[in-house]
Amino acid sequence: MPVKLAEGTRPEGVAHRSGFVAIVGRPNVGKSTLLNQFLGEKIAIVSPKPQTTRNRITGIRTTPGSQIVFLDTPGIHRAHSLMNRRMVEVALKTLRGVEGALWLVDAREGMRREDEDIARTLKESQATTLILLNKMDLISKGKLLPLMERCSILAPEREIIPISALKGENVSLVLEQIEKFLPAGPRYYPEGEVTDQTERFVASEIIREKIFLLTREEIPYGTAVSIDEFAEKEEKNLVVIKATIHVEREAHRPILIGKKGAMLKEIGIQARGELESLLGCKLFLDLFVKVQRGWTQDPHALTELGL
Repeated sequence: MPVKLAEGTRPEGVAHRSGFVAIVGRPNVGKSTLLNQFLGEKIAIVSPKPQTTRNRITGIRTTPGSQIVFLDTPGIHRAHSLMNRRMVEVALKTLRGVEGALWLVDAREGMRREDEDIARTLKESQATTLILLNKMDLISKGKLLPLMERCSILAPEREIIPISALKGENVSLVLEQIEKFLPAGPRYYPEGEVTDQTERFVASEIIREKIFLLTREEIPYGTAVSIDEFAEKEEKNLVVIKATIHVEREAHRPILIGKKGAMLKEIGIQARGELESLLGCKLFLDLFVKVQRGWTQDPHALTELGL
C-alpha cells in the first residue's frame, strides 16, 4: 500500500479517518459502476459483458475529514483459464490488509454459487464488510426480503444495504457507513487525485472498453491492449498514442479490423473521443492488430500484458 502522505487539513479536534476498501463480487454485478459513482467521474471501464475488469483499479475519494481508497477488483468466479485464475487471485489478494470490503450482489439475479463462495471467503477476512444489494431499482421491495435473509445467513452480523450503483440510490448512505468504521489515519494521496493509474494504463483500458462494447461473442475475451508509444507534443497540444490490440486467434483479426477497416476505425473514433476529453488535448491514435496465439494461457505473455 502507498505510504506517501499529503498535507491535509481536518477540523480542529476531529480525527481524520482513512483506509482502504475493496469492492468485490462475482462478474458483472456493477462493481466498476459503483466505483465511478463514488468518485463522481469515470475511472473504471464498464460494459454489459462480464469480466470487463481484469486489474485492480484504485479510486480515491477525499473529503475534509476522510480519505477512502477504493480498490475495484475483477469478478470472483470459478475460473478455468490461466488468465481468469490470475484475475481471481488479484481480487482475493486485495481483501488482505484492507480496512473494509463492499460485497456486491446482483439483487435482480439473486444468490448464485459464486456469491456463496465469496461469502465463505469474507468470513475469513478481518475487514469490516457491508453487503450491497445492487440494482434495487429493477426489482420490487418484496423480492428483496428473501435475498436479505439469505445474505444474513451466509454472512451474519453484516449490514445489508440495497443500492442502485447506476442511479446512485443509497450510495451516500454507503459512504456514511464506510466513514464510521474507518480508523483514524492520514491522507495517502494529495487532495484532487482520484486514481493512481498511469495515463498509459487508462488509455489501454479505454481502448479495451470500446472493443468490449463494439464486438460480439468471444472476441473481447481473447483481446488485450498494449501501449507502444505515448508521446506528448506540448507545442502542438497533442498526444500521440500508438497501441497494439493482441488477439488470440487468426480468425479474430479480420473481425476486429472489419470490412475495409470499419470496425478498427470505429474503435479508434470512440476511444479517441473519450481520451481527448480526459486528457484535455487533441489526440492522434494509431491502432494495430496483432495475432498472439494462446496468450491467455501463456504466463509470460500475461505478465507482459499486465495480467
